Amino acid sequence: MYGTEPLRSTPAIADAWAQVRRNLRTQSGAKVFDQWLKPAVLAEGSDSETVRIGLPSPFMTNYVKSHFGDRLRMEFHQALPSVRSVVVETSTRSVQQAGANDEAPAAPVIEPVAAPRVLTLDRPLSAPAARPAGNGERFAFDPRYTFDRFVSDASNQVAFNAARMLAAEGPARFSPLYLHGATGQGKTHLAHAIGNAFMDAHPHASALYMSAERFMFEFVKAVRERDTFAFKSRLRSVDLFIIDDLQFIAGKDSTQEECFHTVNELMTMGKRLVICADRSPHMLEGVEAKLVGRLSSGLIADIRPPEYALRRAILDAKLAEMPQVAVPEDVLELLATRITNNIRELEGALNRLIAYAQLIGESVTMDFALQTLGELLKGPQKRVTIDDIQKAVSTHFELKQMDMISARRAQAIARPRQIAMYLAKRLTTRSLPEIGRKFGGRDHSTVIHAVRRIEDLRGKDREIDTAVRNLMRQLEG
Repeated sequence: MYGTEPLRSTPAIADAWAQVRRNLRTQSGAKVFDQWLKPAVLAEGSDSETVRIGLPSPFMTNYVKSHFGDRLRMEFHQALPSVRSVVVETSTRSVQQAGANDEAPAAPVIEPVAAPRVLTLDRPLSAPAARPAGNGERFAFDPRYTFDRFVSDASNQVAFNAARMLAAEGPARFSPLYLHGATGQGKTHLAHAIGNAFMDAHPHASALYMSAERFMFEFVKAVRERDTFAFKSRLRSVDLFIIDDLQFIAGKDSTQEECFHTVNELMTMGKRLVICADRSPHMLEGVEAKLVGRLSSGLIADIRPPEYALRRAILDAKLAEMPQVAVPEDVLELLATRITNNIRELEGALNRLIAYAQLIGESVTMDFALQTLGELLKGPQKRVTIDDIQKAVSTHFELKQMDMISARRAQAIARPRQIAMYLAKRLTTRSLPEIGRKFGGRDHSTVIHAVRRIEDLRGKDREIDTAVRNLMRQLEG
């Protein structure tokens, strides 16, 4: 019976394992933890440097390896710094009962096998962020997020190249780097990739990643404990400081003041600074002008919603990491076509599809995908035409639809026309020449100019960005 032959383990490893399980349960949620992690046990052969985690089936082993392997390494290293590697294996022998530290009963065992099968998770924990920072600070950047695993195209090329440049060896060529884009577009991936690459290039440097919420929490705590000096010293002594989700400090005056002084001090000292937010600095509401000005003084790079080619490339890259998995072309086409705005959601849909198929022993087919993903695939299925777009834009800006194809160049007409061309490029499969012909026989270069102009204005003009968002929601139904 799985997990019925307890083996000896040092108290330190057992205590670390208990702490790791608690942390994973909190981070992953009870449902995910109970399904995938609760059956895991501390396996035979674990010692203070190499921890072995046993699971009851090859499938569960592979899933935990792919989705939680790096997290297990980081958690163990933080709980017990002597741990250098974690091996996840299919094993029936354990040093403790699965679920011994949890309230709910262990998840059912799937496909128990007797012979251990070790997978390649025994990579040494050499992620740069595990090194002590110059001021004693330790931060574990997520080793899954590297530049090599970031799929790039025109929608994120500037942000990607700027991130690599900032992390490169030698003096910083610019700072701060301000990355902005909607949720799930890859900002956090790039932030951690910067941290990992920077620590590789500068092994004796220090780096810190912090969400705006954590910044606010720690600052308020320092004020209450009358220890703001330690808080300021900690942040300003690092060589690379990354702050994520900056939009959440909107309206928090004292936090903004401290953030401004931190940013100002780091820039004055020539340190590297990375800011991530869901909109450009000038679009941040409730943020003081002096902080906006400071954030705008470096390089601002936006990450736009992924086009079809990038969405498909991301799916192909994910599948390349799972050579044993087969997903038909029509299913990949379905995912890339229906899930259009959020890369994180796209990757999650693929993972869910594969996991469900393996759990019940089914092949991934179109019918299976439609049945499994259901509501998720009911996204932008409505077929939007250029005529629909011209009508919607004309109504929104109180123009005649004929103005969309007329030769008139007045700003009140030209700008809505450019917005309509931009939406035609985003929401239809029409080529640039076809779009140009639908707008009074204009050249494809005119369409290109319109698309680029509206993309630029969306990052600067709140009214235009709001209008485009509203029109897209209206047109996609």
